[in-house]
Amino acid sequence: MRITEYEHEPIRGLPGNLPAGEQILWQGAPDWRMFARSALFTRWIGLYFAVLAAAALVSGSIGGLIGIVVSAGLAIGLLVLFAWGVARTTVYTITNRRIVLRVGVALNKCINLPLKVIASAQLRDLGGGFGDIALEINGRHRLGYAMLWPHARPLRLGKPQPMLRALANAPEAARILAQACHQEAPNEAHLAPVSEDGQRAGLMEQPA
Repeated sequence: MRITEYEHEPIRGLPGNLPAGEQILWQGAPDWRMFARSALFTRWIGLYFAVLAAAALVSGSIGGLIGIVVSAGLAIGLLVLFAWGVARTTVYTITNRRIVLRVGVALNKCINLPLKVIASAQLRDLGGGFGDIALEINGRHRLGYAMLWPHARPLRLGKPQPMLRALANAPEAARILAQACHQEAPNEAHLAPVSEDGQRAGLMEQPA
């Protein structure tokens, strides 16, 4: 498990050529609209400003209303721009040996996670086929929350979990990941992705 920074990319999403025997099973990236809503909470922020604007309108403060509208436009605009940048610069890759997160709006870096260190994967349904996949890592690791963000499971500060966010076809990605993990570590029953409420998602059969 390591993090590397690089400029040259011989294969999209990867800092180097694949070793012999390794093959790409799936690649994807966040959908910027869903990322803005689910990771940056633009809808909630918009609702907050709407309440402020309504209060200013009721009080008859036209100047306050204009200020709120301008502030809302700037705040949401910056968040949407950031979401677009994240979607444009992020590539998630699942191979038959590892998961690679190529992330970084300003500076590209790769987070390599061998499948053997994945303790479990949790699929969070965002509706419409969209979803997040959080990865729980075996044992202690040196991946900091700030280093992973925004590709980190929210509020897991003590033991950060990498997260594949706002995927357009999350169930398919989860199925591919489950199969790859099972082939890499067939005796590990806890590798089956589960839902946020802890129920089995039925994406991988338990080993006999």
